[in-house]
Amino acid sequence: MERSKIRELIGFYENELTNNILSFWLPQCIDYENGGFFNCFTNDGSKLISRDKYTWSQGRFVWMFSKLAMMDCGTFTKKQRSYFLDLARRGKEFLEKHCLMGENDWRCVFLMDETGKHKFVEGYKELDMSIYADCFVIAAFGKYAVAANDINSYRFCKNLYISSINRVRSGKFNTLPYPLSSRYRAHGIPMIFSNITKEVYEAAEKFDNEFCTELKKNLECFMEDILGNFVDKNNIIHEIITCDNQFFDNILGQHANPGHTIEDMWFMIDSMDILNKPQYISKIAAITKNTFEIGWDNEYGGLLHYCSVTGGEPVGCGEDVEDQPMYHQLLNSWGDKLWWVHSEALYTTLLCYERTGDQEFLNLYKKVFDYTYEIFPNPDREIREWIQIRQRNGEPQNKVVALPVKDPYHIVRNYILIIELLYKMLNAK
Repeated sequence: MERSKIRELIGFYENELTNNILSFWLPQCIDYENGGFFNCFTNDGSKLISRDKYTWSQGRFVWMFSKLAMMDCGTFTKKQRSYFLDLARRGKEFLEKHCLMGENDWRCVFLMDETGKHKFVEGYKELDMSIYADCFVIAAFGKYAVAANDINSYRFCKNLYISSINRVRSGKFNTLPYPLSSRYRAHGIPMIFSNITKEVYEAAEKFDNEFCTELKKNLECFMEDILGNFVDKNNIIHEIITCDNQFFDNILGQHANPGHTIEDMWFMIDSMDILNKPQYISKIAAITKNTFEIGWDNEYGGLLHYCSVTGGEPVGCGEDVEDQPMYHQLLNSWGDKLWWVHSEALYTTLLCYERTGDQEFLNLYKKVFDYTYEIFPNPDREIREWIQIRQRNGEPQNKVVALPVKDPYHIVRNYILIIELLYKMLNAK
């Protein structure tokens, strides 16, 4: 890629980040009275419909503002970065006070009201309904610890990480909004734990070097689990396998989640870098290419939410899995076009291009870029943030995906990572 094109893209993404995305969230997401952040907006961003706070999202906000505070490539001034760090601190303090099940009970509640009071999710009798919530809090405190040089936040992060790892190993954890029978294993668990282990590792390098050895062992286990157990002979990740690490022949076992796979491939590159195992790049590259092959919608464009491992609409019998919520997700949501899938694809394709020099990744990046900016940005210039949830044909739809929230996390994270990558590419010229 030519220097002039890299500079052009830096300008594009810096403008998108500051003038189209952050301008929507700041200051209206800030809860000045109670701490934390509001994000239960309608899909088009026109209305706040709830003041509840999902722990999952609160952790994401803290990570996001901490990372923005750490950007040192010139996108933001020192004053702006100080403001971001203060926002991260406010969110961190809210979580510190409210997110745990109890004092020294290192499990996170799933849902709180605006003051931090714990709430049950309708239809469920447990407060700690998702270990994914714990994971985003771990990432939040790890990133904040580094950004603010705050060892107490690191200790919180470490305690919650150890608790979460132990629960996963014992099988005693919940996975709302995607509950799954103990007969099966979901790619999402080793996937997210590879990412948060990297976050804890970066904090441990600063505060707790002895813990780094254990973290690298964990990271290697998660990486080998994903690439060894979930990837088939065609270099496709099956989103669900049996509890004894086998592929199985029904719609649940024969589907892929293109967004998850593509996101996970940059997680794998991060893991590869920490473990100093560059030989993995060829497999990562192959999985990425093959996922585009099966997951791209040739009729309407864009990446499908779910697809068959051989491409297109998920297929296979539903016998014995009708009781699984994921079965109904596959039937009802496979053709949705989602914001986060495409922002992740922008970063992964550009990163794979930078690592391999393979022109095919640049072509895939351009393909995703053209679709993304045709479909997702809100045409209402008073709002501008993306209309995040779309029908298969690209039309907006009011639909809950994972949580009933509008979430800046994926877009902002990917924009930050893309900007940093582009500056790296520019400096290498």
